[in-house]
Amino acid sequence: MSENHSLERHLSGRHVNMIALGGTIGTGLFLGAGESIQKAGPTILLIYIVTGFFVFSMMRALGELLLSDTNQTVFIGFIKKYLGERAGFIMGWTYWLGWIVIAMAELTAIGNYMRYWFPSIPIWIWGIVFLAVLYSINIIAVRAFGETEFWFAMIKIVAILAMIAAGVIMVILHTRTESGITHLSTLWEHGLIADKGHDVLSAFQMAFFAFLGVEFVGITASETKNPESTIPKSINSIIIRILIFYIGALLAIMVIQPWTHYSSEMSPFVQVFSGIGVPAAAGIINFVVLTAAASSLNSSLFTTGRMLFALSDKKSMFSKLNHRAIPMNAITFSTILVATVVLINYLFPNDAFSIVTSIASATFIVIYATLMVAHIKYRKSADYHKGQQLFKMPGAPITNYLTILFMGTIFLILLLSKGTMITTLLAICWFAVLFFVSLRKYQ
Repeated sequence: MSENHSLERHLSGRHVNMIALGGTIGTGLFLGAGESIQKAGPTILLIYIVTGFFVFSMMRALGELLLSDTNQTVFIGFIKKYLGERAGFIMGWTYWLGWIVIAMAELTAIGNYMRYWFPSIPIWIWGIVFLAVLYSINIIAVRAFGETEFWFAMIKIVAILAMIAAGVIMVILHTRTESGITHLSTLWEHGLIADKGHDVLSAFQMAFFAFLGVEFVGITASETKNPESTIPKSINSIIIRILIFYIGALLAIMVIQPWTHYSSEMSPFVQVFSGIGVPAAAGIINFVVLTAAASSLNSSLFTTGRMLFALSDKKSMFSKLNHRAIPMNAITFSTILVATVVLINYLFPNDAFSIVTSIASATFIVIYATLMVAHIKYRKSADYHKGQQLFKMPGAPITNYLTILFMGTIFLILLLSKGTMITTLLAICWFAVLFFVSLRKYQ
């Protein structure tokens, strides 16, 4: 085991671009869009644009911080640097645990997806198989991880582009479907908002969840070649990805079929392909969501390993790198924790994971808001005034405060909604526990 404490820079611009894109496109779009459309109607397009603007602002703040010190192992280091040891401790361990929980949920989802083709094989077997394969990829080399994530993201992109292309062609040709002739006016024929806007706020909450993982580029910064050019390009292109992949896909879905036809019980991608007469639609989409879950699990192992490496003391076994400059001990321990999902699945009902995942989502809101506060502190520090300021966040600090206000609003929606109130209170309890632990650790 190497005593070196520096991660190697083996991720190219191609890898970082795809990792950032893969982090933006997840199961929130493929599986959650049906419920979003049902709650908001065509207004969901505006909701995604507004949410995307504030997510982009958060990413620009992160980009400026990353280029101010490219030696930071993970972006939580900036919270620690500008808000203090306690804030870094609380946010660091929260981020690590949040990705552990997400990995558990994705591993369970993978087992369920595989049952579509192999119904007689238990879910836990597929979980172990996928976890073993992705663990092996993560400990071989950073480049192996980047290459795997590149192709996972490519599958998702092709699926969405196919959806958008199908929508454009069907509108031009006025294709007849089970719902009637395809026209652009199909988007607004049944109104622009669902149920007179009664559930529109909860759609904001779900749109935010769909963007979770976009900050993943901040984890790869310390292992990226030429970060001064790669990171700005990746972050600046996020807004274009949001418009094309989220807005474009949702627009195509609601043009091909009236938005009132979609059910929250099934992926709208499946419903669309079925409606236009593609017999293998369910199998195609099942494969796509399988790769989306595997991509998230792959990213989770990468993230939790780097986070545990960064959070551990220099004398800890988790702070050691192997001869390939990979934090193997940290990745191994995180993977073992994820593997306990097999036991948890046996002890608790299946809906336990959706509850725990919503706790993780609530904590991500706090992490993003805290990152914006750290950026405000950075702008007031000597580091900012003496630095080169290569990638300044536009509109700061006004955009900082607006983004924090938006994040706080989403958190209040979570806290006041019946379905997420208990899980949000549990997240608050988690922060309270970490705060008291930090008081003892950093007296």
